[in-house]
Amino acid sequence: MERLKQTILAEGKVLSNTVLKVDAFLNHQIDPALMEEIGKEFADRFAAAGITKILTLESSGIAPAVMAGLVLKVPVVFARKRKSLTLTDHLYSAQVHSFTKQETNEISISQTFITQDDTVLIIDDFLANGQAVFGLIDILKQAKATIAGIGIVIEKSFQDGGKSIRNAGYRVESLARIAHLSDGNVTFLEEEN
Repeated sequence: MERLKQTILAEGKVLSNTVLKVDAFLNHQIDPALMEEIGKEFADRFAAAGITKILTLESSGIAPAVMAGLVLKVPVVFARKRKSLTLTDHLYSAQVHSFTKQETNEISISQTFITQDDTVLIIDDFLANGQAVFGLIDILKQAKATIAGIGIVIEKSFQDGGKSIRNAGYRVESLARIAHLSDGNVTFLEEEN
């Protein structure tokens, strides 16, 4: 997705050979027009999949997921990283380790919102080691829901997550695939046809 790539080049900051900071438009301050385009792109790519729900992880996956849900006209469910007073019983939960934050969280959703009758699209902001996506897959397996695929805004293709998820048999659609981060520069992987 060309506009996303241009925004990454213009506003993203390479902090190391594994960390790309995109808080100017995706995961702190949000560019609504860009999120709208991202949502439309995911909706186009998964239009024929029969999606009934979208599942994401708080908080950075919410904006692109909501925009895709708006276009597909389906509800968006987000897994919570921290329990609240209202999210205590009848939960699907999984453990997710964040390499960026160096912490492990239990993510949870209410069993009320995803069932075995659902066909679910997972959307997340980043794919690096795949831990967040595998946590969401685990939750959907607990619910016995059908997994339509995974939509990723930015994939770090030089890390193992995308390969692991694809090797597990899941469809992954990434809008920007990064080949490497070095010397303060982002290099994109050529799109596969």
